[in-house]
Amino acid sequence: MSELVRVAVDAMGGDYAPAEPVKGAVEALRENSGIRVILTGDKDAIARELEKYPDVPKDRLEVIPTTQVIETGEPPVKAIQGKKDSSLVVGLNLVHKGAADALVSSGSTGAVLVGGQAIAKKIRGIQRAPLAPLIPTEKGASLLIDCGANVDARPAHLVQFAVIGSIYMKSICGIENPRVGLVNIGAEEEKGNALCKETYPLLKARTDINFIGNVEARDIPSGAADVYVTEAFVGNVILKMYEGVAKTLLKAVKSGIKSTPVSSLGGLLIKPALKKTLTSFDISSYGGAPLLGLQGLVVKTHGSSKAKEIKNTILQCIQFKEEDVNGKIQEFLRKEKEEKAAGGQESAE
Repeated sequence: MSELVRVAVDAMGGDYAPAEPVKGAVEALRENSGIRVILTGDKDAIARELEKYPDVPKDRLEVIPTTQVIETGEPPVKAIQGKKDSSLVVGLNLVHKGAADALVSSGSTGAVLVGGQAIAKKIRGIQRAPLAPLIPTEKGASLLIDCGANVDARPAHLVQFAVIGSIYMKSICGIENPRVGLVNIGAEEEKGNALCKETYPLLKARTDINFIGNVEARDIPSGAADVYVTEAFVGNVILKMYEGVAKTLLKAVKSGIKSTPVSSLGGLLIKPALKKTLTSFDISSYGGAPLLGLQGLVVKTHGSSKAKEIKNTILQCIQFKEEDVNGKIQEFLRKEKEEKAAGGQESAE
């Protein structure tokens, strides 16, 4: 890599700030020499955390002090407008000005969404910027788009989500022809609410995506598609259910293994294989959810994120930059605009 990927980290965002964001940043710096991390937040609090890591590569680490913090319960628009010197807003401005390639934040989801679109700005031609996390399935990672940004999405928005989601999966996960599924309550074409019924034929008519039809929620964990398209309300419910079931199953498995001396012995024998399987379904290993369609990269991690997820999210930004995902989205929009213009000219003739 010829130049360092610059990642700003909101050190004051999340339930465990600044300890976990700082630890995650340090671990990312140790693991990959191709990044430069910019921590935004309370200078003294960050300094106290950095004292724990004397071996941190200081030549690739910068701290930009801020005086304000956006709390989870604050109204997002008011917080973004009123707290210009918050760790989140300062980080977003670094992306907007080109001083950082990406921002990672575990802070207020609402503030990240509002700030991302108001400060980092959407790519021209993007109607709505969706949150798109990678989720674990039986066949590997799949993309859930949207999971929290646009609860009032229209059919045209979902179609654009499908296209940019396909671009992301091809670029980041190396899937040449990603299967796109529309999340619905049945597999039949006529099933669903008005949004799904109107969106289905639009997706079916696209020649630039591999649309496989409707996908029911029960088929998501098996990897029925590579890109699951939905609006934010349903997407967020799926994501939260996914996380809750994973935690419950893990707890039940551990409890069952320890229930008797025989099962405990068996647990020791299957521990390596079980650990490998559970790791593949650990959502934190996939990093955060990028807000796709912005001029820069803004990635939201869980409010309860620990260092592992923050580290993986920082490293995720490297591939996004190297693969020029935004450039590919802009190229798609350019071609689509040209095709529409050509079609209009033919109609006029």
